[in-house]
Amino acid sequence: MAKRASTQESLVIAFEILKRIPKFHQTTAKELHEQLCQIGLVRDLRSVQRTLEMLCEHFDIVRDDRSKPYGYRWDRNSESLALQNLTPQEALLLALSQEYLTHLLPANLLSSLDGFFQEAKYQLNPSLINSKERQWLKKVAVVSETQPLLPPKIDSCVFQEISNALYHNRLLNIEYYNARQEHKSGIVMPLGLAQQGHRLYLVCRFDGYDNERSLAIHRITKAASSTFTFERPKTFKLSQYDADGRFRFGEGEKCSLSFFITKEAGFHLTETPLSTDQTITESDKHYNVFATVVRSKQLQHWLDGFKENIWDVNLASIEN
Repeated sequence: MAKRASTQESLVIAFEILKRIPKFHQTTAKELHEQLCQIGLVRDLRSVQRTLEMLCEHFDIVRDDRSKPYGYRWDRNSESLALQNLTPQEALLLALSQEYLTHLLPANLLSSLDGFFQEAKYQLNPSLINSKERQWLKKVAVVSETQPLLPPKIDSCVFQEISNALYHNRLLNIEYYNARQEHKSGIVMPLGLAQQGHRLYLVCRFDGYDNERSLAIHRITKAASSTFTFERPKTFKLSQYDADGRFRFGEGEKCSLSFFITKEAGFHLTETPLSTDQTITESDKHYNVFATVVRSKQLQHWLDGFKENIWDVNLASIEN
């Protein structure tokens, strides 16, 4: 029985290594060893090296032993695995995915895709012929509506623990500090991840409480995934949490909003409404706007930003 388990383990390791060997550039045993550890396949470096030697004997894998560390890649004339046959369009899609979805993918899934990302990066190399796909990366951008800020630093080990706990529905032990720089600790149920601009938030429930909170991940200094799992609350939906304005410092209170605004300052509201029920009455020099919104600090900050271009602002609570 133990022998069969060992054989199965060896096959899993070999397959994971095969997936990560590139075709058009070289990787090393150390790099492959690190990638395996990131997805929970912890083996010593020598074991990875032995597996590589075996794979070189049975597959079209080229070993460059002219200097150490040895480099490994698929023979360029071989069929190799599916990931080595990326089309230029697939390489472009993967490159964009890595740039914009890095913190929204589970850490173990992101690690398992590392071979794809590396191959995509190589195929979009300026020295290759995929010029149109490579140029596309310079033709698209996500731009900020507010003053650009550099992203806060996130501890990669902390993020991996959070991601794994969220993925497996495991309790999470954390240490963090709040906006007042008070240091705290607790056990939480991780329920969701949300990216707001450059900030990444963990939505969670603290042990002993039945309400949700958002914690800025860059303020979490330590995190350890527990072996204890939990049943995800059936009433919680991340989309509803967002709709209730919780990421905008609100509590889900719906209000009726009305105001007057100059045409120059308010024209964008005719193109991007505040709500589905928004109505606008137009006059010669201004608009009169009505909409149902969620009361939040972000809404108040947005209204204050118009200064003298907005007047007679009325925000009335709607009774349920």
